[in-house]
Amino acid sequence: MAGASEAIFPDLSPEGPVGTENLLVETGARIALNPSYNFNIEVHPSVKYLYSFSPLDDFNGLSFGIGFSASFRLGIDPDLASNIIRALRLSEAEMPPLFAAMQSYYARNPVGTITITNTEKQALREVQISFFQAGYMDSPTPAGAILELAPGESREIEIFAVFNQEIFKTEGITPLTGEVIATYQVRGRVVEQRQSLSYELHDKTALTWDDDRKVAAFVTPADSALRNYASFIRQAAKDQVISTFNENLQYAVQVYNALAVIGILYQQDPVSPFTKVQGDPRAVDSINLPRDTLSRNTGDCDDLTALYCSLLEAAGIETGYITVPGHIYAVFNTKEPAKNYRKLHPDREMTFNVDGELWVPVEITLIGKAGFPEAWRRGMEEWKEVESLPDQRILVVTRRAQEIYRPVGLREADLGLQYGRGEQIVTAFNRDMDRLADTVLVDYVEATRKRGSKEDFNRLGVAYARFRRFEPALTALRQALQIDANYIAAQVNLANVYFMLENYGEAAARYETAYNQLQNSTQSGGDLSKKVLLNLSAAHYQLGNYSQAEKMYALAREADPKSAEAFTYIAQGAESGGARAAEQADVSARILFVEEEE
Repeated sequence: MAGASEAIFPDLSPEGPVGTENLLVETGARIALNPSYNFNIEVHPSVKYLYSFSPLDDFNGLSFGIGFSASFRLGIDPDLASNIIRALRLSEAEMPPLFAAMQSYYARNPVGTITITNTEKQALREVQISFFQAGYMDSPTPAGAILELAPGESREIEIFAVFNQEIFKTEGITPLTGEVIATYQVRGRVVEQRQSLSYELHDKTALTWDDDRKVAAFVTPADSALRNYASFIRQAAKDQVISTFNENLQYAVQVYNALAVIGILYQQDPVSPFTKVQGDPRAVDSINLPRDTLSRNTGDCDDLTALYCSLLEAAGIETGYITVPGHIYAVFNTKEPAKNYRKLHPDREMTFNVDGELWVPVEITLIGKAGFPEAWRRGMEEWKEVESLPDQRILVVTRRAQEIYRPVGLREADLGLQYGRGEQIVTAFNRDMDRLADTVLVDYVEATRKRGSKEDFNRLGVAYARFRRFEPALTALRQALQIDANYIAAQVNLANVYFMLENYGEAAARYETAYNQLQNSTQSGGDLSKKVLLNLSAAHYQLGNYSQAEKMYALAREADPKSAEAFTYIAQGAESGGARAAEQADVSARILFVEEEE
């Protein structure tokens, strides 16, 4: 402290009071001793120096002082261990190893449990339990809320975990320590308790096989690298696609061969092969993300399944996968109604009926070793090999599984992938489509050779036409008409082949003949008549007879609006004075064939 003062001496001089100015400097200390919360002792030592600016300097110099004080405070020390509120007893939480790939699953499904017990003699109110992991969560994840917990009452609380994207940056196994946080009200106070929780976090490539649906988390169609590759594959072979054969199946053939072109090969995981880990729900397996499998050009059965399904899903084709003892492989939806199985393969048992639609299996480990037809057949054989053990074979639909196990989150990145040469994909695709056609057609040929009925020749002709083998198609359909000149199904299908050959005049004439036959029969209002009307309207449209085409189309649409939807370009073109509608591209794909069940 420093300051100035003035001293007044009233009796020092007969002339009256005398004043003198002084400089005052003081320094001191305050030492407080607190033996307890209630008792306090303080000591105040000080040194003071006084200097007078007048001749009255008698008091100049140093002076020393010391003071003492003591105080007593009523009440109880709130920092005493006995006064720190621990009204809840938190049990040791049970936390198994966690997996980054299951990030979305943990947000809706418990990662562990903890038991809380009220140790007070009064109820605890507004109990809130949450879990927090520093660095991998943006905020604590709520686990449970209890309005009132009675004295002595225990509750088991499920712990959830909403991790952020940082979880995908870990590699290998990362030991972590999180916190279980409990807040509640007791004796008018809001109290918080925390308890540490240690566990291991596995990176985004790891999983355990306690639930086969987990594989769906590794199917990543949203990955930009895969979308770009899928688009390249489709563009490379777009001019070779057979419009009258199932499009999904053809794209699956393209992807299968494109992967072979870039040298993708099956290689068993040397550390944890699928045959070893599948039956052990505690064993930790590793699945490469599809982008990593593409970069490495090798993978085991689960890696290749995830990659193949991802590329199909990126193109909008619904996929799944099949697990049998020691193995996993892909399956996809052709979107073909189950009743039309012959459009894919004459053997009904070569496809799966899933919710009324046909699915095709693909043994993806044969990529680079055998063609698509062999991979398809081998996939069905593996399913049938465990036919006597139906509980050991499972078909999982990817999108349904991803409702529980969402795809692993990925950052956009250019992987510098080599797509291979487009002409090589086309060559391999055409080769497999020819072999697939031969595989499908051989059954029709054999059935026709054995029985030789008009129905057999009709089915054979349609099968040839769908693979755009027009000459044998014409031969087979003409043979059917030789057996029965009034066989309307063969007449319509023969017209269809002429239509596909762009001989629209011949096609229209034969449609007219078939339609007139139907009008004079008991089938005049049946499904066959509707098909003929639609085909006839398409033929007239191609010939430029737009008013006639629109007239036929209107009759067909009135009788069967749903079937007529594929031919809306006819009405649109007629309304615009004959201008071709944009969606008219490849009209032959819309022509309706007439097939009869055996």
